[in-house]
Amino acid sequence: MNTPRFADKVMVVTGAAQGIGRGVALRAVKEGANVLFVDRADFIDEVAAEAESEHAKGFIADLETYEGASNAMACAVRTFGRIDILVNCVGGAIRMRPFAEFEAAQIDAEIRRSLMPTLYSCHAALAHLLNNGGGTIVNVSSNATRGIRRVPYSAAKGGVNATTQALAMEYAEHGIRVVATAPGGTAAPPRRVPRNAAGDSEQEKTWMNEAVRQVTDSTFFKRYGTLDEQIAPILFLASDEASYITGTVLPVAGGDNG
Repeated sequence: MNTPRFADKVMVVTGAAQGIGRGVALRAVKEGANVLFVDRADFIDEVAAEAESEHAKGFIADLETYEGASNAMACAVRTFGRIDILVNCVGGAIRMRPFAEFEAAQIDAEIRRSLMPTLYSCHAALAHLLNNGGGTIVNVSSNATRGIRRVPYSAAKGGVNATTQALAMEYAEHGIRVVATAPGGTAAPPRRVPRNAAGDSEQEKTWMNEAVRQVTDSTFFKRYGTLDEQIAPILFLASDEASYITGTVLPVAGGDNG
């Protein structure tokens, strides 16, 4: 990109240690943004250092707690002076299994991971955006609101979609845009922090393979997307190029709209 779309902008990217969030944060720095890389992984400073820029800073926070979200937004303001853009990338199915096989605690864990960090971070950032007279929130949802073997995760991402649309309607008069992408299956390098720290049983691996087949077969292209194919739409929606887009959940899933 020759034009620094985010010159002088301050962006907070959550879930920035791995996957889509990491890619969004690193590319945003290249496009001129001051970026706070937020994650609970203890190597987030190492990831921020990859940007090789004084405009990148890491911050450790557990965004499954409101305190973590609030502290992250406060750090962004303390470091860079304000917040212009929030990109919420925290989330991801912990387990793949038929809904009847989920335990109550596992259902709760999926909701805590894939809904609450977005809900908390939106709320924690809102006062700062209002103080600025506007801003943009981009939530990373999922097309898995229609899919198999991950009903609690699907419910959490349905909540992200609802949050996006309701918040956009409520705060448009304050100059705040709220949008989302809904990625489909995305190919990514092995995670440094595993999706399921307990590991998957052979049965769980079978259920996951069933979900992978469904996700692949549901796309028109019959393949997973790449990280770059997810990062580009997120940063477009975050930019002023999308200034008349709000309340929209954009499917980025090879034709499978979820």
